[in-house]
Amino acid sequence: MSLQGNSARRLRMRVAVFACVTVVALGIDQVTKALALAKLSTLDSVPVIPGILSLRLLRNPGASLGLASGYTWVISLVAIVACLAMIVMVIRTSSMVWTLLLALAFSGAMGNLIDRVVYAQGFLDGKVVDFLDYGWSVGNVADIILMVAGVGIVLALFKGIPFGDEAAAPHEDGQEAAVAEQAVGPSDS
Repeated sequence: MSLQGNSARRLRMRVAVFACVTVVALGIDQVTKALALAKLSTLDSVPVIPGILSLRLLRNPGASLGLASGYTWVISLVAIVACLAMIVMVIRTSSMVWTLLLALAFSGAMGNLIDRVVYAQGFLDGKVVDFLDYGWSVGNVADIILMVAGVGIVLALFKGIPFGDEAAAPHEDGQEAAVAEQAVGPSDS
């Protein structure tokens, strides 16, 4: 198989992984939010692990911890740009690890963006459905997915997992000439 054909096959595989992870993660997020809307109340709290986790419906217009509540449309636009950037990054990476991490980050951002669009009364000003009450914060499955992606990205960076195919990338400073010379031997010039 040619190098170009192999590269196209690997891209299709990464796109398939990205799509599958996204569909599953978004599905879980949206189903749990629908259940929360149908079964929970903003007034009552349902203890799951007393003192640690309960279920309570909350509609959050802001970002994490309710920050920037008056700028929901800005948060929405940032999420749109971030989601588009992640799609571009998935196409550019050659790493399955980075593909998986970007799929998780995309799913979390998209899960909350869907709420901001579906429940909007004005321009991208919908409130996110939160229902996991930790006592100090109320969140949702999309937030958990974003947290897992964030921790994974930090670990990938810390471990030095390459984003692209370092061997195929052109080197600067004439290093490609040194690499070529090592491969074929010194020239007689």
